[in-house]
Amino acid sequence: MEKRWIIKSVDQEKVNALQETLQVHQALSTLLLQRGIEDFEQARAYFRPRLEDLHSPWLFKDMDKAVNRIEKAITHQEKILIYGDYDVDGTTAVAIFYLFLRPLHPKVSYYIPHRYKEGYGISKAGIDYAAENGIKLIISLDCGIKSVDLVFYAKSLGIDFIICDHHLPDPELPAAIAILNAKQPDCPYPYKELCGCGVGFKLMCALEEKLQITDKRAFEQLDLLATAIAADIVPLTGENRILAFHGLRKANNNPNPGIAALWEGSNLKQKLDMQKLVFIIAPRINAAGRMDEAGKAVELFIANDKSAALHFASQLHSDNSDRREADRLITQEALEMLASDANIRNKNATVVYQPHWHKGVVGIVASRLTHHYYRPTVVLTKSGDIVAGSARSVIGFNLYEAIHACKEHLLGYGGHFAAAGMTLEEKNVHAFAAAFEQIVADTILPEQKVPLIEIDLEIGMQEINWNLYKLIGQMEPFGPDNFRPVFLLRRVWNTGYSKIVKDEHIRFSITDGQHTFNGIGFGLAKKFNLLLQQQFIDLAFTLDENDFNHQRTLQMRVIDIRKHLPS
Repeated sequence: MEKRWIIKSVDQEKVNALQETLQVHQALSTLLLQRGIEDFEQARAYFRPRLEDLHSPWLFKDMDKAVNRIEKAITHQEKILIYGDYDVDGTTAVAIFYLFLRPLHPKVSYYIPHRYKEGYGISKAGIDYAAENGIKLIISLDCGIKSVDLVFYAKSLGIDFIICDHHLPDPELPAAIAILNAKQPDCPYPYKELCGCGVGFKLMCALEEKLQITDKRAFEQLDLLATAIAADIVPLTGENRILAFHGLRKANNNPNPGIAALWEGSNLKQKLDMQKLVFIIAPRINAAGRMDEAGKAVELFIANDKSAALHFASQLHSDNSDRREADRLITQEALEMLASDANIRNKNATVVYQPHWHKGVVGIVASRLTHHYYRPTVVLTKSGDIVAGSARSVIGFNLYEAIHACKEHLLGYGGHFAAAGMTLEEKNVHAFAAAFEQIVADTILPEQKVPLIEIDLEIGMQEINWNLYKLIGQMEPFGPDNFRPVFLLRRVWNTGYSKIVKDEHIRFSITDGQHTFNGIGFGLAKKFNLLLQQQFIDLAFTLDENDFNHQRTLQMRVIDIRKHLPS
């Protein structure tokens, strides 16, 4: 499928002014301006993130109520339950809060709901567990903002709730003692994009102040917080950038035993960055909840020695292997189903269902199908007596609103702009699929059906060198709203040494007549014919470092290739 290439616009006068202020390469000034950085102080905060620049936790609405209730529980020796979701954000949040609170209050335990037996978020089983064990206070992390009925149920049993969440709240809020969520309409906290683990961290910071703890204990697990930020795909701006920057530093210099064990078991040689957290560390953490029971991920992070951490890490590696195999088989089966549909090319949405598919990987499969056909996608499977599924969107299309429009066919649903989940009765699968197809057809824009590549800057081959790569390196950590820069190279051609590797990738050897450069293009083998036609081509790429046989070389990581279009 051909992709849209869009070069980001920029005010050249502002670029020149910023270059003069900072005395840096013009390419860097352009990249900074595209990221909203227009003056020296903004540039300092960007390149030198300081923990001192974090906002006061007391700016959160209800922070005083939350801290006072926890202080009361400690004083009266009440049992506290830390309750978190089964994904990376939830399990890391539970781990850091447990490690923080346990030395202060031995009567603390944790609870992670089972993905298949209890489902997402607060569960009745979890509240019943708390009641049976004499727990008087539940602190929920990364969940709870929509649990109006269940929080009321807990209150009827004499259990108080403190909710730390970052998901969008509904008009009716749970009757909790305190709700920490910057997305509440009346919450004055200035940064709205913290993940669930980040909200829990701010509560720890406030407790540290109130209880006059002087050893900065709240900051001891920043590598776990960076992992949550990476895995939850939140913007790498503001406080998230500060926390990720210092969290990566800790991950590489003095990691949590669990992070170290996952790193060791993955045979990673290079330093950890956000990309490795997303694609190597996070899937192993998530695999625990997808394939079995997520509590082992928490046990991994609260392990107090290397041997115990390696034990749990090996279980997560095994779960991840099972997850990858299930993912491969289900994706293959789904693609075969879709290929057999004569009308597949005319559809605006994808809905596939098989009752035997593993519920833990349907979200991953939905992402793969979205990438393959590039349209809003729902993957459904049987979960007990009902059908459950996950959905993924394309850039710019509001998936949540589309699913909301089909609510008459659903038992329940939730999510956000780009991803969602739902449950329904099996008899309604076809009706839902038809309704979803119709609402997508009616609302999706033509350009949203074509994959988009946003290009930061056009450069010449003579500018591709280690100095440029080092400049880009200063812009880390990369992630949403601060992605690794994408460059455009025009009017180059194949040297004759480019080749297909492993049937699906291209090893590039490109020249402009004066300079030659090498690169790799994953999954681009179908476009190899463009290199064989002895014509000018354009490349969209990022700069990458290749470490092979202990030899470091600079290479292009090609994202897309097309016939040269004159500018």
